[in-house]
Amino acid sequence: MNTKSDHKTAKAPSERRAYLYKGVGETVGVVTLDGRPERLFVSWPSDDPLDAEGVRGVARIKSVEKTFASAFVALPGGQDVLLPIRPDMPRLVEGGVVEIEIKTASRLDKAAVARFVAEGQGEPRVIDTAPTVEALLRHYVKAGSPTTGEKALAAVEEAEADALAIVFALPGGGDIAVETTRALATVDVDLGAREAADSKRASRQANMAALSVASRVLRLKGLGGIIIFDLVGRGHDGQALTTAARNLFAPDNPGVGIGAISKFGTLEMIVPRRAPPILDRLLTRNGSPNPRYVARQLARALEREGRADPGGRLTARCAAAVAEAFAAELDAGVAERLGRRFVIESRSDFGIDRIEVSAG
Repeated sequence: MNTKSDHKTAKAPSERRAYLYKGVGETVGVVTLDGRPERLFVSWPSDDPLDAEGVRGVARIKSVEKTFASAFVALPGGQDVLLPIRPDMPRLVEGGVVEIEIKTASRLDKAAVARFVAEGQGEPRVIDTAPTVEALLRHYVKAGSPTTGEKALAAVEEAEADALAIVFALPGGGDIAVETTRALATVDVDLGAREAADSKRASRQANMAALSVASRVLRLKGLGGIIIFDLVGRGHDGQALTTAARNLFAPDNPGVGIGAISKFGTLEMIVPRRAPPILDRLLTRNGSPNPRYVARQLARALEREGRADPGGRLTARCAAAVAEAFAAELDAGVAERLGRRFVIESRSDFGIDRIEVSAG
């Protein structure tokens, strides 16, 4: 079982740091909170630049769907975007134009969602592009420049491992399991071997710790929408727990809503969705490793081995799908950095997530 621990949090409360890694075919940023990854930003050259939070422009109205109070609009060269219609907006007409801002990027089978800015003027066009990874890091960590190089890559790989994990240990004992369905995300709190003077105190401490760890993990995974905490114990101090949740999820505002604790011991809340879940990039639709992501892990491994043995010939072994993704997206970039001193061997007996690199 992949269990992540948050014992580092006792060191330096509320300290955020930024890390920036620029590899072949990827730019990745990490924000850490008290030494643990809190946010993960990934950019690949093939990404759609118009399908991202913060893109702003004048869009053409393609259709008006009165039955669910929305319209489909599109920026030049962009995909259809859902624009919810509010009572205070001007009347929308098919073929007309409207100024919008992308509020939520698309995810899986769901279109991106925009917000109305103003009535459109002139021809459809892009006014502002989405912030870069570097700009996002500066937004969340305003002090100092991001750490780069090997330390940044180590932070990236720790963040990716955390994003892929399900179970996270709580300081003091117990753990949480963070899982998703199509409709919502759940956080199951387990008391484990936590020790306290009495069971009620142990439960309270575990639930408080669970809120703290989960707020970080949910940001890292990019999860939003309805979140349900299955709290441990009975007779909860509802005011204390909801106040703690409000403070811990304050960085996700505006738009966070927190409900009362139900008679079943669950705390329900809603967190705005802004970026697609990071697992949409790391995994395929069926939950297996994404060959395009594994190909980037392979490129990192080649660079590491290449630096360790500057003149050596390198051999990389991987599954066929990973080799195909590497050849299509990364081969030329790795060759530019290392020279043409590596070969990629496609292996039918390798799983998607298995890669090997050797020198000699």
